[in-house]
Amino acid sequence: MPELPEVETVKRGLAPAMEGARVARLELRRKDLRFPFPDALAEKVSGRTIVGLGRRAKYLLVDLDDGNTLVSHLGMSGSFRVEEGAASGTPGQFHHARSKDEKHDHVVFHLEGPGGPRRVVYNDPRRFGFMDMVSRAELAAHPFFRDLGPEPTGNELGAAYLAERFRDKAQPLKSALLDQKNIAGLGNIYVCEALWRSHLSPIRAAGTLVTTGGRPREQLNLLVASIRDVIADAIAAGGSSLRDHIQTDGSLGYFQHSFSVYDREGQACGTSGCGGTVARIVQAGRSTFYCATCQK
Repeated sequence: MPELPEVETVKRGLAPAMEGARVARLELRRKDLRFPFPDALAEKVSGRTIVGLGRRAKYLLVDLDDGNTLVSHLGMSGSFRVEEGAASGTPGQFHHARSKDEKHDHVVFHLEGPGGPRRVVYNDPRRFGFMDMVSRAELAAHPFFRDLGPEPTGNELGAAYLAERFRDKAQPLKSALLDQKNIAGLGNIYVCEALWRSHLSPIRAAGTLVTTGGRPREQLNLLVASIRDVIADAIAAGGSSLRDHIQTDGSLGYFQHSFSVYDREGQACGTSGCGGTVARIVQAGRSTFYCATCQK
């Protein structure tokens, strides 16, 4: 599943090709992805101008000039590529093999703009992604978004906010951080990395980071800073670019090569002077990587 930095990377890669362009035609090559497409989706998008691209948590938002927003989720293997003129394909150096089979090209945006005609193609071999149409004015109240917490990079996320959410909670810290009602878009990889950076154990109770008076302990301040930093680093590096996710130009980001604990079971901990070893445990069916020596 893509995490927030991957979706942000896709958004930034698509923006130059899509923002300000007119959708001459939206081509749907099948009736559904993970879910059926909304009724008359092609007709509603065709002829509209794309006024902006956005992101909320792990959702890509395509704002149209009629006040509607096309909401897209990449699922497990969804990706976009941009084709201009007669050029077709996904250039770039690939660290992992990527689907280039056109039978998995399920949605094509035929665009017109100052730079000439171009196509933005959505490819999804596993078809776990989906698209929906939502009125921009009703976006916040939509079931996809109404229960989401603040963005991990936004001003709303702070130690005082998390102290309110975590107070008296016996829930493991990692599970509390993965709860999208607490923080939107924060996923397994970056939770592991943020906990390592802040030297906090994923299995400790979330409530232990809050005083009896409800104030954040210093460890919670460090955790918030670590969350912001790890997400910023991942976005700057182009996302983690694991096997199923690439940038829109076909190239891969390489943040995975600088992971400190994720997928590093049995390797030495990178904390200076620690001497511990990265371990893997399973929490709620998901792998957790951490160092029991320095993460308390």
